[in-house]
Amino acid sequence: QVLLVESGGDLVQAGGSLRLSCAASGITFSLYAMAWYRQAPGKQRELIASITNGGSTNYADSVKGRFSISRDNAKNTVYLQMDSLKPEDTAIYYCNADRVRISTRIQYWGQGTQVTVSS
Repeated sequence: QVLLVESGGDLVQAGGSLRLSCAASGITFSLYAMAWYRQAPGKQRELIASITNGGSTNYADSVKGRFSISRDNAKNTVYLQMDSLKPEDTAIYYCNADRVRISTRIQYWGQGTQVTVSS
């Protein structure tokens, strides 16, 4: 059974920081690209940060310079360090594992963790 379990969501004041974690089990973690998505009320889910199995990272413009994604393959965990948080960062944050195997895309999702930023 594949599980992605996010943690670290909280209520924080604007300008503050949070660190989200996503612990994976049931997959060969090092083979997967990992990503963080978020979904605010009434909006579509958006990709905000990704990291390949080789460690290359990419960020949405809205979080570039404020958020940092990293992974620890020994712990099967991906992290999202969020600094200088803004009220518009309020959303449910989801962890995603993604790989292509024999021309088939395989994706798994976590259950999400709530981040609320107060002004």
